[in-house]
Amino acid sequence: MSVLFNSCSKFLDIIPDNVSVIEHAFKLRTEAEKYLFTCYSYLPKNGDGWFNAGIMAGDEIWLPQNDQAHWHPAFRIAQGMQNVGQPLFNEWGGDLKGGDGRFNYLRMWQGIRHCNIFLENIKNPNVVPDLSIAERERWTGEVEFLKAYYHFYLMRMYGPIPIVDVNAPESAEPEDLYYKRKPIDEVVDFISDLLDQSAVKLPERIIDENTELGRATKSIALAIKARLWMLAASPLFNGNPDYASFVDKDGVQLVNTTADPAKWEKARDAVKAAIDMAEANNAQLYKYTNDRFNLSTETKTQLNIRNAVTERWGDEVVWGLSNSYFVNEALCMPPLARGANVDRFQLQGVWGAPIKVAKQFYTKNGVPIEEDKTLDFTNYMTTRTAVTSERFYIEPGYVTARLNYDREPRFYASLGFDGGRWYMKDGASSGSDENGMYVQAKNAERSGVGHFTNWNETGYFIKKLVHWESTTNSNNAPTWKAYPWPEIRLAELYLSYAEALNEVNGGSTEAIAYVDKIRERAGLQGVVSSWTNFSKSPTKYQSKEGLRSIIQRERLIELAFEGQRFWDLKRWKLSAEYLNQDITGFSISGKTTATYNVERTVFNQTFISPRDYLWPIGNYETRRNPMLVENPGW
Repeated sequence: MSVLFNSCSKFLDIIPDNVSVIEHAFKLRTEAEKYLFTCYSYLPKNGDGWFNAGIMAGDEIWLPQNDQAHWHPAFRIAQGMQNVGQPLFNEWGGDLKGGDGRFNYLRMWQGIRHCNIFLENIKNPNVVPDLSIAERERWTGEVEFLKAYYHFYLMRMYGPIPIVDVNAPESAEPEDLYYKRKPIDEVVDFISDLLDQSAVKLPERIIDENTELGRATKSIALAIKARLWMLAASPLFNGNPDYASFVDKDGVQLVNTTADPAKWEKARDAVKAAIDMAEANNAQLYKYTNDRFNLSTETKTQLNIRNAVTERWGDEVVWGLSNSYFVNEALCMPPLARGANVDRFQLQGVWGAPIKVAKQFYTKNGVPIEEDKTLDFTNYMTTRTAVTSERFYIEPGYVTARLNYDREPRFYASLGFDGGRWYMKDGASSGSDENGMYVQAKNAERSGVGHFTNWNETGYFIKKLVHWESTTNSNNAPTWKAYPWPEIRLAELYLSYAEALNEVNGGSTEAIAYVDKIRERAGLQGVVSSWTNFSKSPTKYQSKEGLRSIIQRERLIELAFEGQRFWDLKRWKLSAEYLNQDITGFSISGKTTATYNVERTVFNQTFISPRDYLWPIGNYETRRNPMLVENPGW
């Protein structure tokens, strides 16, 4: 088992699975604490893209097609390789059966079993006699949260799941172990109630930050409840006619086919409670304010966006995964011009964003490129030369594609591209952003194809996830400033609240106000001003449907490359639209401006609806449990 908290070595002490007598684990506080951390050890390792399905199973990041060194089960799902015989990224059976056992590491049902064992014992005042009442209460709340979260994690992947509230006794007959899938609404209510139970027992914030950051708090529990109800209220599970025949073996309907508007009200209230709790504990949108290097406004705005993700335990982070620091900076950042480091095994930059993801970012006027009435992006692969006034975005005198000009700050903060500037603290003397490092991505150039293991398939690199204080511009190997993965940011809660408000009251001005909080931090005008002055659809924000589209686009931009797009497209029932579009990129084999700046198809992605909205449980599981039904289409 990996360390739960990097700051304290005692968290290595986790109860192994083969403990013969459970009672021994609860004789004293020290042993019970080990079992507590056993329950924590099943948390997802989302800071590693190898294990983050949200990052790699969709269309947001693409890996080299002809080099499988970096391929893994989630990325194989993105390429249409999911199957019912040996399910990929199989969290139902874990690494016991199905898929590639090296990577199916979580074994969620096993985690839930440990949580039940812990709760059964710790709630008994006669066990662990040296445990204080206050600590017993807190530990109970922590494991109730974990149990709820593990159910939520499985529900998001598989839809209707069994509810395992109590473990079956050792004397149970085999048929007593045949758990049935419960209707989605029943699962949601169970998880929601369990999160409420946990929240009242949890501390509002972590006091001992040296050893306990990452442990469950009331803010985290309420934030997960907000995610739960946003999923429950969205079209995938709220009135989905595609699941009309999705019933169990007794004929019980597993997903409702009639939409319930009241679920959006519950989502609205849940998100607002999460925001209030987070803000009461000093959470706020990150802004770069301690300017030691006299940076330009353009660079400082980019750092607002980058540091919101990469700042260790920053003010915006509601839940940081202390068990999973981001470890893929090398895969995001290429070698750069004016950079000293030439070790391409260290600076690989193989994570690439498709052109369609680059196109989703707004123009500098804060509206979609296809809506801007003042800027023409029709021929977005034509080229022009960057001028001096653009020097904080693009290297002056460099010729690059039209798509890379006149874009919003989040475009330049999130993506590296041929000719694009890439600010790092050690990129120039005294931390200046003048005459800094930039990308050269054509064939045989420093960031381009030409190395047998290291290349970017699309020509867009993931700048957003690279910490600006990592040391990369030296003759030594890079020193990456790792950071706990920000599983939930305050920005996500603001956008969730805006979405729920609009669904309850179409065109809500309060919803727009919460979107504008995000836009202001990103250096953009508000929704009303931007659409009124620059959009071909100036009144779009006034209707529920129009504002819904704006909020969804805002969310895809603000949370780009954080593993949210994949799940959002599913719950909105938009995966069939987005994931049936080709993955395209620049012609990376081109050595000249003319031959490189040509859009080429990398992969013909397909998404089969409604089958691919849910993971397959797999043949092994459905054959050994006659009460289980497989997900539709599998």
